Amino acid sequence: MEERDFFTGMSGDMSIRELTDHAEKASRVLIQKLKSLSLTLALAESCTAGLVSSLLAGVPGASAVLWGSFVCYTKEAKVSMLGIDSRVLDEHGLVSGETAGAMASGAVQKSGAYLAASVTGLAGPEGDGSNIAVGTVWAAALYKGETPMAREFHFTGSRNSVRLHASIAVLELINNVLNLNRVLPLDGKTKVPLLTKK
Repeated sequence: MEERDFFTGMSGDMSIRELTDHAEKASRVLIQKLKSLSLTLALAESCTAGLVSSLLAGVPGASAVLWGSFVCYTKEAKVSMLGIDSRVLDEHGLVSGETAGAMASGAVQKSGAYLAASVTGLAGPEGDGSNIAVGTVWAAALYKGETPMAREFHFTGSRNSVRLHASIAVLELINNVLNLNRVLPLDGKTKVPLLTKK
């Protein structure tokens, strides 16, 4: 697996088992990198509901760098657990770059970890009544005291497939932040159709 790109080697027709294997490999790479940098990671998960932290916790020695995860599935959970201003959620929606960024910021503040990442999205099979397409995922990551890097992804497939893709997207974003060694501002509009980055 390429250290700089966890989507390498993936295709749109991978089975759940193949996706899981890929996610586990990405988790091992990321845990090793976090350990080498002596960084602690906190997560805030919505559509993945703890799947990212479960993947990372499956790697031996993960406790040295994984603080834990806030599973914030509802609006109320995001407000009460992460301290997000409800006006951010009302104005931008639960699936947005602003919300993902606020989730990551809340996770780093509440945990005291040096690095945090978040994910929110629509895994399907039904939508939420908005104009946001099923399979839309926003992920964000940041270092403590920095501005979140947020990215938008679009995936297709079953609910479990979208959740696994979303988990890999979060792992990739964390990896990218570590490779950059600082958070660079993005336009927040980068599209990732299926599994191919532009």
